Amino acid sequence: MNRIYEPVFFHIDLDAFFASVEQHDHPEYRSKPVIVGGIPGDRRAVVSTASYEARKYGIHSAMPLSRAVELCPGGIFLRSNHRRYSEVSHQIMEIFSEFSPSVIRMSIDEAFIDATGTERLFGPPLEAAQKIKRRIREETGLTVSIGIAGTMYVAKIASGYKKPDGITIVPKGAEEEFMLSLPLEKIWGIGEKTLDRLKKAGIFTAKELHEKSLNLLAALFGESTGRFLYNAVRGSKEIVFGEEAKNRSISAERTYRFDLTDRYDIETAFMELSEQVIWRLHKENARSRTVVLKIRYDDFRTVTVQESSDVPVTNTDDLFERCKQLFSKKYESPRGIRLLGVGVSNVEDADTPVQAELFESGSAKKARLEKAIFDMERKNQSLKIRKARLLASSRSATEEEQNSPSHHGLNG
Repeated sequence: MNRIYEPVFFHIDLDAFFASVEQHDHPEYRSKPVIVGGIPGDRRAVVSTASYEARKYGIHSAMPLSRAVELCPGGIFLRSNHRRYSEVSHQIMEIFSEFSPSVIRMSIDEAFIDATGTERLFGPPLEAAQKIKRRIREETGLTVSIGIAGTMYVAKIASGYKKPDGITIVPKGAEEEFMLSLPLEKIWGIGEKTLDRLKKAGIFTAKELHEKSLNLLAALFGESTGRFLYNAVRGSKEIVFGEEAKNRSISAERTYRFDLTDRYDIETAFMELSEQVIWRLHKENARSRTVVLKIRYDDFRTVTVQESSDVPVTNTDDLFERCKQLFSKKYESPRGIRLLGVGVSNVEDADTPVQAELFESGSAKKARLEKAIFDMERKNQSLKIRKARLLASSRSATEEEQNSPSHHGLNG
């Protein structure tokens, strides 16, 4: 008889990861406030990670570096060393894979492990978690915090309950009780704006939120956010990560009348396609971290290339820059291009909670501006706001078409 196992999820969070790597690699930094993200004087730099010693000064991720210097002038300020951080992250993810065939990497410094049915190999969840922590400490010198629960969402919140270097277990059946014990500010996925809207609606505690019906929350906050709030306060298994969006994609492509060879023309085409994809993401209230390019050469050979990032695509310029980087890696210059396609895969609902961006900068502002323009155009379809480069390209294409023999009917 096949045994049915109760689901068990670990959420593992690497404690102050970038700063911890620097403290491990440089013993002279240990027990001192380390701030990763830039050095004093770097323009527009922000804090990506602050050590726990630095956090005592009120420093946190996404804070302008200039403010961090004011709060802790004697701190150790470092520029990010992403190659080193990626190397250590990969090493740790490999350790995770030894404890389960199902590891969902959420970002460079966090992952879920589906530990369902692994007790016979690694012992009860607490014992397995202790083994994981011990392996990571021995092999990398770093600490992690682990949340253990029967749902991914509760495990995610539990991992932050006893940081740093903690383990928190939420027993089966205690998910709602655990969620109701939290202040609204600690319910992961409720940001400042949603928190403000909740308070304006007279909802100040998790228990008050729990009392509201799904229909009421959907009416107050919209279908997606309302459903999320309803499920979140119940610690629901309906909130999952990494799996539900695997097959969803959005793309735009175009076949060109003349083969493209000029780099400026090719990049303008990417900008146009990027704008179409971003507009569809706005329309569907969606986001993605995976960019896909499609290139069809003049001999009809077609190649595709894709790349994923820890940070979701935020706006047209962001997608355009990622397209250019991918294209540079793949393009067989100077071959003519017959078709170009731009897409995003692993698309998820934009209201699905996500780790806050480390770099809250111009990208987020551009995304908000684009969304505002999109909403304006949706209400007034005669309004069309486009980048000057695309408008110029459109005029050139129109003039070219008007001057072509086919336009005058000479090829008929």
